[in-house]
Amino acid sequence: MPICQLHGAAVTTVEGIGNTKTRLHPVQERIAKAHGSQCGFCTPGMVMSMYTLLRNKPKPSMEDITEALGGNMLTHTHSVIHTCKTHTIYIYVCVCGKVELFRKEDLLPLDPTQDLIFPPELIRMAESPEQTTQKFHGERMTWISPITLDELVQLKTQYPQAPVVMGNTNVGLDIKFKGVLHPIIISPTRVRELFGVEQRPEGVCIGAGCSLSTVQSVLERCVCSLPAEHTQTYAALLGQLRHVGGQQIRNVATLGGNVASAYPNSDLNPILAAGRCSLLLQTKEGKRRVPLDKDFFVGFRKTTLRPDELVLSVFIPISRKGEVVRAFRHAPRKTNALPTVTTGMRVWFHDGSDVVREMSVYYGGVGACTFCAERTSQQVTGRPWNEATLNEAYRVLVDEVTLGVSAPGGQVVFRRSLTLSLFFRFYLHVLQYLKDMDAVEVRSAQDPVGQPVPHSSALTHATGEAVYCDDIPHMNREVFLSLVTSTKAHAKIIHIDVSRALDMPGVVDVITAKDIPGQKFQSFTGINEEVLVEEEVTCVGQIICAVVADTKQHGKLAAAALKVTYEDLPDRIFTTEEAVEQCSFYAPQRTLQRGDIHMAFQEAEHIYEGEIRVGGQEHFYMETQSMLVIPAREQKEVKVYLSTQHPTCAQMSVAETLGIPANRVSCHVKRVGGAFGGKITKASILACITAVAAWKTERPVRCVLERGEDMLITGGRHPVLGKYKVGFMNDGKIIAADVHYFVNAGNTPDESVLVVEKMLVQLDNAYNIPNLRGQSVACKTNLPSSTAFRGFGVPQSMVVIENMIHDVAMTLGRPAEEVRDRMNLYKGLSRTHYKMEFDPENLHCCWVECKKRSELGRRRPAVAEFNRRNRWKKRGIAMVPIKYGVGFGHSFLQQAAALVHIYKDGSVLVSHGGIEMGQGLHTKVQQVVSRELNIPLSLIHISETCTSAVPNTNPTAASFGTDANGMAVWDACQTLYKRLEPVRKKDPSGTWKSWIATAFQERISLSATGFYRGHELSMDWQKQEGRPYTYFTYAVCCSEVELDCLTGEYRTVRADIVVDIGKSINPAIDIGQIKGAFMQGLGLYTMEELKFSPSGSLHTRGPGQYKIPAVCDVPLQFNVYLLPGSQNPFAIYSSKGIGEPIVFLGSSVFFAMKEAITAARTDVGLSGPFPLRTPATPEHACLACNTHFNQMVRHKFVLLYQDVKCVLVKD
Repeated sequence: MPICQLHGAAVTTVEGIGNTKTRLHPVQERIAKAHGSQCGFCTPGMVMSMYTLLRNKPKPSMEDITEALGGNMLTHTHSVIHTCKTHTIYIYVCVCGKVELFRKEDLLPLDPTQDLIFPPELIRMAESPEQTTQKFHGERMTWISPITLDELVQLKTQYPQAPVVMGNTNVGLDIKFKGVLHPIIISPTRVRELFGVEQRPEGVCIGAGCSLSTVQSVLERCVCSLPAEHTQTYAALLGQLRHVGGQQIRNVATLGGNVASAYPNSDLNPILAAGRCSLLLQTKEGKRRVPLDKDFFVGFRKTTLRPDELVLSVFIPISRKGEVVRAFRHAPRKTNALPTVTTGMRVWFHDGSDVVREMSVYYGGVGACTFCAERTSQQVTGRPWNEATLNEAYRVLVDEVTLGVSAPGGQVVFRRSLTLSLFFRFYLHVLQYLKDMDAVEVRSAQDPVGQPVPHSSALTHATGEAVYCDDIPHMNREVFLSLVTSTKAHAKIIHIDVSRALDMPGVVDVITAKDIPGQKFQSFTGINEEVLVEEEVTCVGQIICAVVADTKQHGKLAAAALKVTYEDLPDRIFTTEEAVEQCSFYAPQRTLQRGDIHMAFQEAEHIYEGEIRVGGQEHFYMETQSMLVIPAREQKEVKVYLSTQHPTCAQMSVAETLGIPANRVSCHVKRVGGAFGGKITKASILACITAVAAWKTERPVRCVLERGEDMLITGGRHPVLGKYKVGFMNDGKIIAADVHYFVNAGNTPDESVLVVEKMLVQLDNAYNIPNLRGQSVACKTNLPSSTAFRGFGVPQSMVVIENMIHDVAMTLGRPAEEVRDRMNLYKGLSRTHYKMEFDPENLHCCWVECKKRSELGRRRPAVAEFNRRNRWKKRGIAMVPIKYGVGFGHSFLQQAAALVHIYKDGSVLVSHGGIEMGQGLHTKVQQVVSRELNIPLSLIHISETCTSAVPNTNPTAASFGTDANGMAVWDACQTLYKRLEPVRKKDPSGTWKSWIATAFQERISLSATGFYRGHELSMDWQKQEGRPYTYFTYAVCCSEVELDCLTGEYRTVRADIVVDIGKSINPAIDIGQIKGAFMQGLGLYTMEELKFSPSGSLHTRGPGQYKIPAVCDVPLQFNVYLLPGSQNPFAIYSSKGIGEPIVFLGSSVFFAMKEAITAARTDVGLSGPFPLRTPATPEHACLACNTHFNQMVRHKFVLLYQDVKCVLVKD
């Protein structure tokens, strides 16, 4: 929202509705106490969405809440929904097992007197007759806000090319992301004629300036007040409006802007065109009305509007008797996502018959503009509405919608299939309409361990007071760093021309590799990686240099002006197949084997070979990579404030890069707004570059990446090609498996070698396969380097094995859970394929408990019956286990240290080496201190993680943060408690504060360090054996999905998860982690698709193109159960690490989808295993169903290809 547009508006921020210093608003308190906050970076947005809803609707329904939160992005959606349920009209209590997570009666009630009033002075200003045109002048553009329509017309005549901006949802994005410059912008937000609404007998006329939320309200009133036969178009528009952006977008985006911007995949234009709508236009010559039809849209974002014409209003007519209007859309996600294909369809029948009188079909997303299927409509007109007519329409439609093989947006076969599928949906809907027309005829309260204690920062998250890296106030002489990245995938740098950049306003300097005073490379796994590239770039997005400027905007402009000259190099490698062909690998390649697979394959009754491709995944942490480096004036000291999981790595990297000792560099981390593994190596490299800039300029330097450049530069989860050969018996027992993993590591090694090792170690998942061989290799390619991601290769490794199990079951015609449990699951005292002994008893308990809780025995026949009765919707159900080794696999990474101070007033300050990034580590550490010192949580504070307080920290990762740091803090508390023992004995009736005061008087040290050495772990790759983990976390998940075979869209009907996490230190936080991890896994396996251009450039660089799960994707029924009675002697208080394991259980949704697709394929005569890659997006799922619509399009493409081939041969 531009600042210019806020003149006269009252802006309420999260800080304004309440804070911890004065008084919390109930929304803030509830989201904190009801465990709705994790990393906290997105919490203020959640609070304000809920606050706004409650201001407008004090007693909302769950539908209202879901819609209000639809525009917010977060990874722990289910926890937030639980919190927001407390505001509904329903009685709600959240219970997990025997532990009540929170009680509604303990939460503050809503108090209307606490809400802010609209400032009277702004009301008076708005009502003042003395309104004048406003002009705001910037460096490169002028913003003009007129008052009257005449003034607006005059401005548009004077500046015909100037965009008219209302909500800024289109122009703003073009300016920010595409660098479009508009010298003049006209913003008529105060021109009253653009906001009128007039309801007439023949329809409703809505001002072009009305927001989509206003349009929604107007249409809802029309639907309620008019007969149903007159509201067909209105109802169809309402259905589309609910999916256009989130509520926040709809509050500012306008109806006229949506029409005039003429996006080819617009949600509204197809239904407006099909619904016989028209526009009222204005120029200085006068007004004219034009129909919104096939002639209005003439090209990509082009219409018949003249440059000087303004859209005054949109007229939406009522539907007529016998008229049916519907809109359909398909998008990567149900809400807040741009559609892949959208359509508006209208049919008008002759009175009392099923003969078509008139028809109109429009599509979006299948061409350069909104497309009218005119020939298809003509084919249907005059014919009865039946299957014969439908088949004729298909034949015309498949020819009429022409998308070339290289059409922009790709997914050509899928999009063309959707045009047929959505048309068929309309056919079914109308058929039902015609039929309906005929039918009318327990623990201690003082001990916080094991209790659902709210996140220690939840209140400050909810009030916006929580400080993240970029919230640190700007300092005197501070400058901003903007990065210059490679535009080539593989090229030699010929020249870097910095002259234009240095001449631009506000530019201080340009930083290149020549400015690095110390080491010019970093090594994370023994292979050097350049901090700034000097001679040869090896991927698009590799950092070449950086611009230092006084503002972020000046830095961006200068970075864009800087020119790099390249010379392209041959042999670009993008895929694992290309890497294998050219032997492009990082050493070492790993193999892990037990038994004799060759002999076992000879004994097997069946042998099957298959493969699965596992796509990459973007971390999509809410807080992008952020850092502030402050050079000291003496002793070469440098302070680094950054968002990282590994401050010591950043400290050492910065010291090496600057050529100074590590004791001169201090790294500070208050909290991190999400990380998921993406803020270890990448954050350290960026800190080095920022530090060089601060060192050279002797000024504080801030670097905060925008979402697009963060996604381009930092890499993500490793894409994997998994190939397997499996030998098995008739009963489903697997006796041999040979698995190959080809991992796309990208252009630098990063931590890829460690990832491929962990993939092999976790190869077996939960299955005892007597003859097993795994081979893995990290492929060197010219894509941005892949890096650590939650699960560290395990989600990719295990889904390959589970896909193999699923193929075995399909080959034998047996239920997959039978092949998993009865024949292959570890049972009794067992040994892994690397000879580590363990007891899988709790794995078996999780399986039995999940089978019982999910009612699998009852639901599987019900799913089969559902599929028998439904042709175009299918259900699938799948149950998947996991055995996850917790920890790093190397002894030196298991250690941790802590420092605990007790002050004279009895308050306690704790420092440890772990990072709080939403997983509740600080909260759990406070619970440990509270138990060990026997003091309330209110006396305990954790300020930050700092390398000056606790040195030589290890990364907060591998689900090991609480295990290591909790034990280190426990050790320090034990030391302090023993020191205080004589004081307690002298005064047994004293208080904590009196004991501390006495201890100080008696010169007893009230400060102690703690240290945790960790267990002895190792893995000997030569001997093929080892003990890389101390213990395993076990879990089982059963998921059911419903799949729309026509579009590939699915809904997770239910998910039941049973997890063995030992004795939970904080069940509320652990359940939040379980649900968040499951949703992230659901995104990995079914939604989140990274797309690259043929030249290696990442296309999906933001939420517009890359979709993570949202509120609409949470299972309709989502149950989490913690396995009771579990013990774990290897971790603090018998707990277990939980951050990573559950990500893999999102694959249960993927395999349930495979079951549903199998049912669809059975209907078309197909059987047996079939390929389905992850993510199984609607495109892949739809095409895998192989409906006759898919077959029609594929057949058409074969003919087209043959025609093209014949032409080429003739030429």
